[in-house]
Amino acid sequence: MKKLLIISAFCLTFVAGVASSYVKDWHDLDTAHRHISEAIAEMDRARAANHFDMAGHGSKAVEHLHRAEEELRLAVDAARRE
Repeated sequence: MKKLLIISAFCLTFVAGVASSYVKDWHDLDTAHRHISEAIAEMDRARAANHFDMAGHGSKAVEHLHRAEEELRLAVDAARRE
């Protein structure tokens, strides 16, 4: 279950990256940003429930999700300016 959550988080990050490269409307980017925020919340719950960090991979997953969230926020801001 823990591995599934981590893999899901990475997959969401990848999907968000792919989605942002094909999007013409900032609303779609905003939706992808919301999904990444939800994945971060899920990872936080999973890490708290498991009482350990899965050999550091849990914190790395959350770190990558935060980076993806920031990039999407910047993309939304840039799309709104265009």
